[in-house]
Amino acid sequence: MAGDIRIMGICGTYGVDSANGRMLELVFDHCRKLGAECTIWDNAEHPLPLVGAEGCWDDENVKAFQEMATSSDAFVLSSPEYHGTMSGVMKNSLDWLYSKHTSGKPFSLMCTLGGQASNNTLNHMRIAARWIHGWVTPEQVAVPHIKEAFDDDGNLLDEKIVERVEGMAKSLVDIAEYLKSR
Repeated sequence: MAGDIRIMGICGTYGVDSANGRMLELVFDHCRKLGAECTIWDNAEHPLPLVGAEGCWDDENVKAFQEMATSSDAFVLSSPEYHGTMSGVMKNSLDWLYSKHTSGKPFSLMCTLGGQASNNTLNHMRIAARWIHGWVTPEQVAVPHIKEAFDDDGNLLDEKIVERVEGMAKSLVDIAEYLKSR
């Protein structure tokens, strides 16, 4: 049952009050309708130190982040595309995850872009998720021209993107249920 599925959202910006935070909220609206429990890691409230920085290995936020990942059944990554790849915030977040936290768990991927759609960020996040033994869902969402993508209420304007978000959420929950049952 999807009620047993816990999904962790990782935002590629410091605050969830960003377009990528909004994208996580939108996909989680669908996941919750399917019965999943969803939580977003908020880097503004609980910033993760750079991997390798002095004292980082004992940082309480790192421990909490890794504990949340371990207790999660699935993940959604949402990052802006900066210079053709994921943000530094997303990369640093993923650098704190190891296969012992994520092995055998599904990941869904989203990115936002200032200009036209590109798969670079999605592909780079896919590589990182696979490296830590995650299963990446085939559905993915890239939102181009992000400054014009939402209405005044924060809803996506492009119905095709709305459908992709909904389809990605269903796929993630279905795959998480299947993998958890194995």
